[in-house]
Amino acid sequence: MSRAESSRAAPPRPEDFRFRASEKIRYADQDPQGHVNNVVFATYLEIGRTSILPALLEIEEGAAFVVARLAIDYLTELAFPGEVLICTRLVSAGRTSLNIEQALFQSGHCAATALSVVVLVERASRRPRSLSQAGREWISARS
Repeated sequence: MSRAESSRAAPPRPEDFRFRASEKIRYADQDPQGHVNNVVFATYLEIGRTSILPALLEIEEGAAFVVARLAIDYLTELAFPGEVLICTRLVSAGRTSLNIEQALFQSGHCAATALSVVVLVERASRRPRSLSQAGREWISARS
């Protein structure tokens, strides 16, 4: 599917995602235009990723995840006051990385979709490290 075709596809629904978190939209999240600033979308997405990755890091001792790529498609505004529903799913795993899809919703409407690539690194050396068999099994059970 081309990028143009994917941009015309129907937006995802919360039930399309295995993991969900919610966050209260703060007054300070707004910009001068009166909607949530685009940079804050990335913060909401981080909340979604960090709600699932620590469980995997319990298996991958001595390691951490770093974001190698974050692509956000903004579909509509988010507004204060309210809450944002952060939906996350694990899509695939490479040798050292995970592909994660996410979507942000407010009042049932999809405001943004995102794709993140996170890389597992050794804490001490900060160099990429392969996912363990136990880690792969954890991912497979949740994909």
